[in-house]
This record gives sequence, structure tokens and C-alpha cells, in this order.
Amino acid sequence: MNDQQPVIKVDNLTKYFPVRGGFLRRTVGLLKAVDGISFEIFAGKTFGLVGESGCGKSTLGRTVLRLLEPTSGRIILNGEDITRLDHAALSKIRRDMQIIFQDPYASLSPRRTIMQTLLEPLEQHKIGSAVQRKQRVQELMETVGLRPQVMHRYPHEFSGGQRQRIGIARALALHPSFIVADEAVSALDVSVQSQVLNLLADVQRDMGCALLFISHDLAVVQHISDIIGVMYLGQLVEIAGKRILYEDAAHPYTRALLSAVPIPDPRRKKKRIVLEGDVPSAENPPPGCPFHTRCPSVMPVCKHEKPQMQNIGSKEQQHWVSCHLWEK
Repeated sequence: MNDQQPVIKVDNLTKYFPVRGGFLRRTVGLLKAVDGISFEIFAGKTFGLVGESGCGKSTLGRTVLRLLEPTSGRIILNGEDITRLDHAALSKIRRDMQIIFQDPYASLSPRRTIMQTLLEPLEQHKIGSAVQRKQRVQELMETVGLRPQVMHRYPHEFSGGQRQRIGIARALALHPSFIVADEAVSALDVSVQSQVLNLLADVQRDMGCALLFISHDLAVVQHISDIIGVMYLGQLVEIAGKRILYEDAAHPYTRALLSAVPIPDPRRKKKRIVLEGDVPSAENPPPGCPFHTRCPSVMPVCKHEKPQMQNIGSKEQQHWVSCHLWEK
């Protein structure tokens, strides 16, 4: 157990979107994109969030940052509950939480030079003098491995990997304590992915910030994460340290995901767990365990009773899982 205060703590967070229908576009249902999620991240640690496309990973990241308004639950940043802060109060703590977007081109304004892009957060929060801000931009460029001489160019003059480095530099401009990396390397070539991942690791080591790393690639998540959460249909079904999760996964869904990860050795064989059926709709989730419609180990109780998240590990090495197979 960690006795220090977490940088970010999420408690039973939900985000529901209204589903409208009919001539008057009235609300006829709710799409439960994030449904009762809890976790915490400490300084200098990375929480990896994995799951299939459409499970609510990006929605969770944006809701934690208050880019989307939560339906219920609590978000605590550095000991302060920011869940219901108004716009004026929230703008003051924006510098403590930043995001790195998936598409490094769409997230940068094509009409602004790189220097203008990196100056914007410094000017918005009135940090330093004009000379100090320009010096900070030069430092940021060097931190992410780019020459300061190119900061007067526009985004289209850079490669995808270079643009993502610029996106990282923008996220670091205000010395945040919490960063969300939303599929930050999925649009990059494999060789560039490793460079950006190493850059994120170096930056986190130097700054000591907490990182929520969202990805569908379990190999990438294993490389960068300390703790990993597995998400299915808007809910976390397993949370564990990366060594425990990859060596002794407990939830059938996690096991299926891990069975699909390629092994870089053609002589080794691995049994693939193929899940049947489609992912249910978050608008009309199944009763009981959300995974029971595709689970190879389904039991009668799974169809009508939702399992509770429980620690099946030790106090020192916790391993949380939501599955009836592990109920005592």
C-alpha cells in the first residue's frame, strides 16, 4: 500500500449520454459510456487503461479532465474535489492537468506556428514575461528532442512523430501534475512509437507527474505502465500491477485480450481465446455481469447478479477483479 496522497483519485465516476428519439427528440434512454469507475494514480506512476474500441476509454479520460461533465461520482486532483467546480475555479487548476491527443495533426492548429502553439498556454495563465515565455518554448523543444530553430514552422512541415512530440511539449508547458495520453502512439509507425514512449518515460521520471495512458495495444501498455486497468462496456473488470496482470490474469476478458498479443518468437505457440458474439450496446447493457454474453466461463449467477470488485491479491500487491469465479 502507498501511504502518500494520490495525484488523481476517481471515485465511482459515471458518464451517461442521453439517447433521443421521436419527432420531439425526447430522451428515450441512456448510453452508459462510463459506469461506476474508481482508481487512483500516484506521482511518478502510470496507470494503463486497455480495452476494445468503444468500451469508453477516451470518454473516461476526458471526463476525468472535466472536458466532459461527469454524471455522478467524484474526481479529486491533488486532494481537491474538482467534480463540481465552476468554470472560473476550474480554469485556475487547468495547468495541473493536461492531455496528449491521439491525432497529432488534428490537435494542432494549421494556422499557428509551433512557437505560437506553445506560447498559448503560457500566455493564457500569465506565466513569466515575454522573454521568459520564449525561453520556456525553447526549453520545451529541446526537452522533446526538437531543434528550437524549427519552432517558427507550421505543423504540416513536420512528420507524424515530430508532431506528436510537439503535442507532448504543449502538454508539458505548464508543469502539470497529471497527464492523460489518449492513444498517443496509435497513429505512429512502430519505430516512432518506441521513441515517443521512451520520451514519455523520460519526461515522467524528470517531472514526477502521474500519467493515465489509454491504449488498445497491450504490448505498448506493458512497456510504459506500472498499474493496468482493463475496461469492458464502460466498467473496469480488472486492475493489477503489470507483472501480475500479464503473468496471472484473473478475468476471462483479460485472458482473451492477452491471448491475442503476438509473441516475437515463431517457435512458441500460444492458444488463442476467441470470444464469440459482438460487444453489447452500452445503451442497453446485459443484466448481471456485463461480460456474460461472451464469456467462455459463464455461470448461471453471471446472468442476473453483477459481481463486485474484490482484491484477490495481497495487501502489498493488490489484484482487483470483478468476476464471480473469484468470489469466496
